Amino acid sequence: MIRHVVLFKFKSGIDWNDPRAVAAERTAAKVGSEVPEVSEWRYGRNVSARDIAYDFLVEGLLDDMEKVDSYLVHPFHQEAIRQWREISEWVMVDVEV
Repeated sequence: MIRHVVLFKFKSGIDWNDPRAVAAERTAAKVGSEVPEVSEWRYGRNVSARDIAYDFLVEGLLDDMEKVDSYLVHPFHQEAIRQWREISEWVMVDVEV
């Protein structure tokens, strides 16, 4: 199994009052139900006020790296990427679990 984790940090001038951030969150919430390769999906806003904290997280569980590769090119996932790219930078990790 592969745990896919992505942390998003808003670009300067973006926060949760920006409608693009809310739209990106709504899209991210649906990835787990729209992309069949994903067997488990979590997402959420950061609640920490620390400077090093990121603003949003998505976390998915996929069977193997072949499923991850399919997930990455899925049209719904690509739309989510488009929305988040406009408003944030991110880091990610894929780990075997």
